[in-house]
Amino acid sequence: MSDVLFYKEYKVLKGILYTRTHEWIKVEDKKGIVGITDYAQKKLRDIVYVEEPEIGKRVKRGEVLTVVESVKAVGEIYAPVSGTIVGWNERLSEDPSIVSTDPYGEGWIVALEIENREELKELLNAEEYIKVLEEEESSH
Repeated sequence: MSDVLFYKEYKVLKGILYTRTHEWIKVEDKKGIVGITDYAQKKLRDIVYVEEPEIGKRVKRGEVLTVVESVKAVGEIYAPVSGTIVGWNERLSEDPSIVSTDPYGEGWIVALEIENREELKELLNAEEYIKVLEEEESSH
């Protein structure tokens, strides 16, 4: 699969955009599907709860969309771009571990209606995101 890159044991998909805070967004027309990266879910470990976001709420880029809890920690999920929360992955209320098993697929978290497509240009591609991982891993 050429659309998957790896940094150590962390999977990074091509064709989606990333934040420095380890969220990803897959753009589909005016909507964006948001989740956390493989790196983020592995750092959190065993995710036990994902808080249902407020549908219809407007968020600015960088604001908290929702919260995930693991046995180890609580992690905030930040909006990669400004927009309106138009949906969420309801399967997570019954089985939040999907975020751990399939972070880029079935484990997506929030659907956003993108307000300003220009903000997408400030996000990272897969190669740029791997550089962020390299920096983080070398500083620990």
